[in-house]
Amino acid sequence: MDGLTLPLDYSAIERILPHRYPFLLVDRIIELEEDTRIVGIKNVTLNERHLSRPPGERPTLPPTILTEAVAQVGAILILSKPAHREKLIFFGGSDRVRYRRPVYPGDTVVIEARVKRLRSRMGQLEGWARVNGEVVCDGVMSFALGLAAGKAGAAPSSLPGGDPDVG
Repeated sequence: MDGLTLPLDYSAIERILPHRYPFLLVDRIIELEEDTRIVGIKNVTLNERHLSRPPGERPTLPPTILTEAVAQVGAILILSKPAHREKLIFFGGSDRVRYRRPVYPGDTVVIEARVKRLRSRMGQLEGWARVNGEVVCDGVMSFALGLAAGKAGAAPSSLPGGDPDVG
């Protein structure tokens, strides 16, 4: 991996993904095989803002947040490739996502994503989230790659010849 040393900590992940607290949901990347697979860690803590707390029940991590964590690990796999570093990744959708059991504060979620299909501008990833070796979520996610705003070939921010600071 060009310039990346495992494990990737929170600050290294922030250099790859545009997400920031409280929506950056990956704490560490422990394995990465370019264009193939990645393994990340999400530690679930009681002080997370998005925990659902039904009256009289244990707080749980909402399935949508767990799905987003899997998608973020997959995005790190795609965006860590040197050819993709100046791009943004857009979530295209999910298919066959299954939630097997709740995830609770104190759980360490091990997230694995594998490339199912990868083309120059789009692809699919298979993802799994496990707690203590037991699958808690799995499914297929699609994505598209686009240029980040302000990068060569990106959409212009003003009309040709116009000064964006002049009204």
